[in-house]
Amino acid sequence: MSREKLYTRLFQAAYFIIGAAIVGLLFYFFVLLLGNHYTDDEKLVMSRTSVVVDEQGHELSRLYAENRDPVALKKVPKQVQNAFIVTEDLRFYKHSGIDLRGIMRALVTDIMAGDKAEGASTITQQLARNAYLSNEKTWFRKFKEAAIAVSLERKYSKKQILEMYLNQVYFGHGIYGIQMASEFFFNKDVGQLTEEEAALLAALPKGPNGYSPILHPKKALLRRNLVLSLLEKNGYLTAEQSVRLKGKTLGLNVHKIQTHPEFDSYMDLVKEEAAKKYHIGVDDLIRGGYKIVVPMSREAQSSSYNAFKNNIYFQGSNPNQTPQGSFILMNKNGGVLAVQGGRNYVRGSYNRVNVKRQPGSAFKPLAVYGPALDSGKYQPYSMLQDKKVAYGKYQPTNYSGRYSGEMTMYDAITVSQNAPAVWLLNQIGISKSKSYLSKMGINLSDNGLAIALGGLSKGVSPLQMASAYTAFDNGGSQSEPYFIQAIYDHQGKKIGGAKPTTKKIFSEQTAWYMTRMLQSVMKNGTGRAGYSQAEIAGKTGSTAYTKNGLRDLWFVGYTPDVVGAVWIGYDKTIKDQYLTGSSNDAVRLYQSVINSMPKERKLAFEKPENVTDLDHPIRLTAVTQLSAKGVLGKYALPALQLSWNGSSDKRMIYRIYVEVDGKKTLKGEVKGKNTYRIDFVNPMSKENYYVVPYNSQTGKTGTASPSVELNWFSKI
Repeated sequence: MSREKLYTRLFQAAYFIIGAAIVGLLFYFFVLLLGNHYTDDEKLVMSRTSVVVDEQGHELSRLYAENRDPVALKKVPKQVQNAFIVTEDLRFYKHSGIDLRGIMRALVTDIMAGDKAEGASTITQQLARNAYLSNEKTWFRKFKEAAIAVSLERKYSKKQILEMYLNQVYFGHGIYGIQMASEFFFNKDVGQLTEEEAALLAALPKGPNGYSPILHPKKALLRRNLVLSLLEKNGYLTAEQSVRLKGKTLGLNVHKIQTHPEFDSYMDLVKEEAAKKYHIGVDDLIRGGYKIVVPMSREAQSSSYNAFKNNIYFQGSNPNQTPQGSFILMNKNGGVLAVQGGRNYVRGSYNRVNVKRQPGSAFKPLAVYGPALDSGKYQPYSMLQDKKVAYGKYQPTNYSGRYSGEMTMYDAITVSQNAPAVWLLNQIGISKSKSYLSKMGINLSDNGLAIALGGLSKGVSPLQMASAYTAFDNGGSQSEPYFIQAIYDHQGKKIGGAKPTTKKIFSEQTAWYMTRMLQSVMKNGTGRAGYSQAEIAGKTGSTAYTKNGLRDLWFVGYTPDVVGAVWIGYDKTIKDQYLTGSSNDAVRLYQSVINSMPKERKLAFEKPENVTDLDHPIRLTAVTQLSAKGVLGKYALPALQLSWNGSSDKRMIYRIYVEVDGKKTLKGEVKGKNTYRIDFVNPMSKENYYVVPYNSQTGKTGTASPSVELNWFSKI
């Protein structure tokens, strides 16, 4: 070969090498650009499970997109790290993101299999796929995976990549990350894992479902032992250790994730409040690793859930569809203790706690009696008109169909009479009533007297009703409900919390009078169904649909400590679908929850120091027998002793009258006694005496007794 040809070939070879180098360099830069284009540091920020706990620290629920608890690599034992490296990427510390040997092996496998088989992905590539890509098996996805892996290796150290991988990897059963896998399968912290436990966890990522030790224990055991063999082969275990560890069982201590459907209604409202008050959206909440402390009472929440499963409280005309319901219970300072948004409720569904319905007579204390008492013009024993009267085109009727002419506010509330409530609203004025309701957060477009009976165009929600009734239980101040007591970020820093707020609605005296009258409802009136050791004050309510059935059933009540509301009804009431029960069902359901709370049974309503207590009502009883007897009175002069039958109530006042020649004169009065002596009578005169009972609470007199004629000589 001539020298010229030799030089020519050398130059050609040099050009080829330089060209190949340039192409390779350009390709390398293209890979880097592609990898940098797809990598986004935010996608490497792993979602963390948020935990909801009660005030005692008991876990109630987990909110997550991926159930994960990230852990630092320094807390992961070496034997755990080694198990994953020998199983997933033996040359992890030697390659720069992609393993060419592995790629060539995968190419051969693909060609031999005639398919796009997955294989030889490095830990970095798996991290790239988990964080940035889908699991589709295409050449272009594989190329992107390699490009992203190279980019990650340039940005992060090997330890950082391994830490991210161990926290990203999926282990099946909804479990992500090595820490959560350790807790789930072995009920222990990752730092406590043994060699064989580490080997089992390292065996799972290749096929989390197929190798599940819970579903397929035999396959999982074989796979674990294969990992132990790899550890021995690469010098991390001796042959003796490997044999001994392979002889062990799987040793599972599964700590299953508890599901609590009874908490679902509550958790949905926690999410709503987190978004509204703390501007933490649902996506952030299920990924941010928050710790949320709630004021829930597990007793009340579970008890109300069980009550909602019992058809005895939900009576309807449709045999194929029982009625729905909702329930809320809060402490009188606003912390929500329990919520049920419906029967068979699932998260994210129709939450009836916030749905507005007609409240019926449960609205009377808020719209009529509370404002009337607060005006100072009416008292619990003020007499109200109880007549069938038309107010324009509106003519309210009593449910019983009976009218007494007049009755006290106390009795009107106790027996839930309609006519007195409407009459009283007409007296105080609709605008007065609505101003109080507005202060309670109940803004009505209605302007008719039907407001007195809860006849509203849009209704009110159980949450609104319970909140409004806190004003009676809280000395006249209404509390704003809250579901989140405190909220902390994943680093344990408190970022928000409840600041219980109240607003003055009624005077303390009005609140106390109302409590006493609503206690009478429970003891003597429409709320006396069922039994509870706890002291309860409350009001029933119902709205009619037909003469045979009802549309809504209510009970809103409180103990000295908690306030709650129950609504029962169909979401849609139609001809063949209406309630066949009564408000007794709502009362009993409420009591069943209160009875499950031992603390409530020990409490009693205590009168505030600066208010006047309310005595029990004085009941006028007729005097049917009156007798007179001549006796010796003062200075041994003639006197007349009157005696009669009467009430055992020592507060009853009796007025004694004398009638002479048609003229009636009050002779005197006694309190709590059934006798009266008249001194200095004229034995020769003809006088008639009679007794009239008088009620000092109402200022009303009863029917006069039969009269007796003075005949001193015949009586002596």
